[in-house]
Amino acid sequence: MLEKRIFEISDKNEFESLALEVFEYQFNNNTIYRQFSKLLHKTPGVVNKIQDIPFLPIEFFKTKNIVSDTRTPQTIFSSSGTTGTVTSKHHVTDLRLYEKSFLKTFIKFYGAPSDYIFLALLPSYLERQGSSLIYMADHLIKSSGNKESGFYLNDLDSLSEKLEQLDSGGKKVFLIGVSFALLDLIEKRRFRLKNTIIMETGGMKGRRKEMIREELHQHLKKGFGIENIHSEYGMTELLSQAYSKGKGVFECPGWMDILIRDPEDALSLLPEGKTGGINVIDLANINSCSFIATQDLGRIKNNEIEILGRFDNSDVRGCNLLLL
Repeated sequence: MLEKRIFEISDKNEFESLALEVFEYQFNNNTIYRQFSKLLHKTPGVVNKIQDIPFLPIEFFKTKNIVSDTRTPQTIFSSSGTTGTVTSKHHVTDLRLYEKSFLKTFIKFYGAPSDYIFLALLPSYLERQGSSLIYMADHLIKSSGNKESGFYLNDLDSLSEKLEQLDSGGKKVFLIGVSFALLDLIEKRRFRLKNTIIMETGGMKGRRKEMIREELHQHLKKGFGIENIHSEYGMTELLSQAYSKGKGVFECPGWMDILIRDPEDALSLLPEGKTGGINVIDLANINSCSFIATQDLGRIKNNEIEILGRFDNSDVRGCNLLLL
C-alpha cells in the first residue's frame, strides 16, 4: 500500500517515484484536484517528474472539500481567521497518518517525547475548535508521560514560575508557543534558560504588529536568554511539519519537500537562491492533496530552506483557476 511506503522513503529517487504514484492516485480519486490538473493539461500520461506535478492553490481548502478518500472524516481541522473571514477546512479521514507523521518527525529531530516536559503556550488556538496544532501538542504532552506537561492559556505568571523551576532543576523542557504569546511572556519576565527549547509556531493573530522572523527571534533570544529559537512550519491543510533549530533554516522529514515557484507565474519553478512562493509536497497527505501551493515566501540556497514570510496580498498570484 502507498500509505505504508510513505514513511519508509530512503532517498530522493524513492521520494520522486512515490510522489509520482501519489499524484496519479490523487488525480484518479480527488475530483477537485483532477479538474484543476486537467485545466493545466497535467495528466498522469504527461507528468513524468516532480517538476511537472501541478500544485493546488491553498485557497481551495476554503471553498472545496479536498479529499482523495471516500471514508467519512474522523475530524475536520480548521484554520484560524479573523471575524468574517473564510477559514480553511481539512477533512482528515485517517488520523493515524497525522499522528505517525508528527511523531516520527519529532523523534527524527528531537528524540523521544518521553525525554521532555512539554509546556504549550497556544492561547489563540485553545480558544477555538479544530486546531491541528492543538491536536499535535496534546498528543506530545500525553506521550511525554509527565504530569508537569500541559497547556497554558493566559496565566503567564504560573507559566513563568513553572518554566524557571523546571529549567533550574535540570529538567529538559520543550516550550512551544505562538509568537505573540511568547513575546507577552518575556515582557512579564526575563529568563536565563539552560535546559529549555523554545519553539515558535509563528503568527501574531492580530494581537501584535507582524515582524520578520529575524526580528522576532532576536527579541525571543534576548528575553529567554538562549542562543537559538526553534521554529515549526506547518499548516491546517497539511499533515507534516518542517522544523528549524535556529537561524530560520528548515529541514523536512523524508516524505515532505519544498519547492519554490515564481511569484508572478504560479506554474513555473525558480532555481536555487531565488525568492518565491512555497510549494509543499506532503506525501502523508495522501487522503487529501499532497501538492499544495501556499501563500508563503521562501528560498532554497545551498540546499537550506528558508521561510521568509507571506505574500503581501492574501491570494496566490498568477493563478486564475480558483473558480472550479
